[in-house]
Amino acid sequence: MRMKWIVGSILLVVLSGGVVWAQGTQVPLTLEESIKIALERSLKLHSAIEGIAGSEFRRRAAATGFLPSWVGQYGYTRYDNPQVLGFLGGTGVSGVTGVDRDIYNFNTSITQPLFAGGSILANYRLEKTGVDISKTDMEVVKRDIVLQVRLGYLNILRAEKFLIVAQQQVKQFEAQLEMTKAFFEVGIVPKNDVLQAEVSLANAKQGLVRAENDLATAKALFNILLRREINAPLEVVDILGYKPFMLRFEDSLEEALRQRPEIKTAELSVAQAKEGVKIAKSGFFPVLNFLGNYSRLSTTPDAQGDLHSSRWYLQGLATFTIGDWGKTAYRVGESKVKVTQAEDSKNQLIDGAIFEVKQDYLNVLVAEKNIGVAEVAIAQAEENLRMNEERYKYQVGTQTDVINAVTLLTQTRTNYYGALSDFNVAKAQLERAMGRMYP
Repeated sequence: MRMKWIVGSILLVVLSGGVVWAQGTQVPLTLEESIKIALERSLKLHSAIEGIAGSEFRRRAAATGFLPSWVGQYGYTRYDNPQVLGFLGGTGVSGVTGVDRDIYNFNTSITQPLFAGGSILANYRLEKTGVDISKTDMEVVKRDIVLQVRLGYLNILRAEKFLIVAQQQVKQFEAQLEMTKAFFEVGIVPKNDVLQAEVSLANAKQGLVRAENDLATAKALFNILLRREINAPLEVVDILGYKPFMLRFEDSLEEALRQRPEIKTAELSVAQAKEGVKIAKSGFFPVLNFLGNYSRLSTTPDAQGDLHSSRWYLQGLATFTIGDWGKTAYRVGESKVKVTQAEDSKNQLIDGAIFEVKQDYLNVLVAEKNIGVAEVAIAQAEENLRMNEERYKYQVGTQTDVINAVTLLTQTRTNYYGALSDFNVAKAQLERAMGRMYP
């Protein structure tokens, strides 16, 4: 019995440990997985996709303008005096002659447009272009989401590196404080050196707390971006590295002007405005329609009574606007102004894209140079700290020299990771400015 209890206890401990290990294990998210989650859950992207569906409905509605329209009417009239049942024609009353106070009327007609001055076709093309605009707008939203995810991802890595630097600084000041206390106990250094080391350690711990808070904030923002629970555990794969950007500025600019969806949208907006001019100009032309009509009068609700009359006719109808006091011309002028405005907006967008590519390209170059400088500076700062620590051990250097060396190394490491992060951020922004999705 005792042996069973021991075995059961061991199994319980093993299983409990396995559960704790499983709960504590957090599979790191890759950047690609993060982008996929963000795109799947983004409400903004969902709205953009719904916008495409709305534009497609408008296009289909415009396509019905080519088709005949069929309408029907059914009416009931009660007169104060009995009425003659029939249709008035050029020779008098036609149809069945009868009298009744209750008259039921059924009427149906079909109208087929033959020519509308080009407005039907222009309106269809305008709405079809609207579908294309909605699609390019969706591509803009997708690229913006990808950029936000990349920047948020890099912000987490930046905060993690700064946290590591802060932890290293605390450890170095802790080691320095222990050495200083040992020297003080044997009377080698004054109490002032211990106090100075303690203050430096306290300041470093405050910096560590800020670094931990910055990392927690970065993860919370990233969880919100991915529409996860704000306090959900989050680990990411470290991709903070340096890989030179090989494209020349001219090549980057050419790619941006060729494939940025915003520029495509602006071009489509110009085309849409031109279709608006065609719609306005259609007012100068006659409208030609083919009509077919069938009518039936009866004294019974089903229009099938003994006293009833019916007739049908086919008609070709041309409608002219003789004079509208210049309204059509004014509308054409307004439409042409909209074309000019759309072209101006497109050119402004292109100018902005050129500047954006130039600015981001320069930021990439600056960050690349800073990475190289910071790498050399780290090695020099580490050697400087080593030498000052050795000098302090043999009491040929001061406590202040060591503290300054630790502070200098911390700043140098911070500069390096900052430059590395700035490079990756600038590269992500440049690729977005070029119209790329990822990378």
